[in-house]
Amino acid sequence: MRFRKHKSSKFRFYLNGIMNKFLPDFIFKIIYKRLFIRFEDEKEYIEGRVDYYFRVKTSFSLSSEVASIKDINPREYPSAYYFDMLQFCRFFPNARFDYLFGDITHVPDTPSFLKSRPISEDNQNSVLLKLNKVRHFNFINDSLDYEDKKDMIVWRGKSFVTHHRFEVCGKYFDSPQCNIGLSNPAKKTYEKHLTRGRLTIDEQLKYKFILSMEGNDVATNLKWIMSSNSLCFMRKPRFETWFMEGRLIPDVHYVELKDDFSDLLEKVDFYIENPNLAKNIINNAHDYVEQFFDEDRELLISLLVMKKYLELSGQVD
Repeated sequence: MRFRKHKSSKFRFYLNGIMNKFLPDFIFKIIYKRLFIRFEDEKEYIEGRVDYYFRVKTSFSLSSEVASIKDINPREYPSAYYFDMLQFCRFFPNARFDYLFGDITHVPDTPSFLKSRPISEDNQNSVLLKLNKVRHFNFINDSLDYEDKKDMIVWRGKSFVTHHRFEVCGKYFDSPQCNIGLSNPAKKTYEKHLTRGRLTIDEQLKYKFILSMEGNDVATNLKWIMSSNSLCFMRKPRFETWFMEGRLIPDVHYVELKDDFSDLLEKVDFYIENPNLAKNIINNAHDYVEQFFDEDRELLISLLVMKKYLELSGQVD
């Protein structure tokens, strides 16, 4: 299995984004053709991914707010979204589309490109692209074996008082089996008793079990946990991204917790007593994340999602 470093290179990401903006169109036509030829033998797998991200089955009309890449002002949004969208649009320079940038938890009225969507049967208008990947697609190289990690569960993150993250911190903050707490500086009295110091990814990797909790949409730490030698604990995900969280199988790719996290300590004890089961899940998680490592194949899948969108919206034959 191939691993990545702890952090994606933002410098490299933005440098590539700027270069994409100024390269001539013919280069992208050549790349597009070569990608098709290279991955011809993986056609069935690729089509399955495309169909997962793009679930619209019939032709549709664009909204009155439709845009092209030239209409998007990168200063109005986090620039990572713009540069990711630009990469795809260089292959379809005349493309017009509806889009929603940011943490999206609702299904739009018109088929739209976005980063995240609810996991449901009626999310067809939410068309997933690999957006803000410099933040969300962070796979790591964990050199510490599972056996050498602490028999505890760890979590750090931000929250607000009405969020389930806050409730979990309150429930397990003082448990000797847990190192769970808020990482954001306490601004109010009720936050102070739940705030711990920040932990780096390296520091969290010293624990056998790492908790993943959704924030505004998906949990940012899920990808790097599943590429580590630690065991991922989380409740069934509500939202998904390009990572296809909806395809994750409970107790195969991660340890599933109850919606209220009330069985967390019970599950910690169980997997301490059953290390082979824990390592089986970790190996399954490694197998799952590996499908996202080939950047050329990932690009081709993204382009085919966009091509399908353009076909059904009447922009290409």
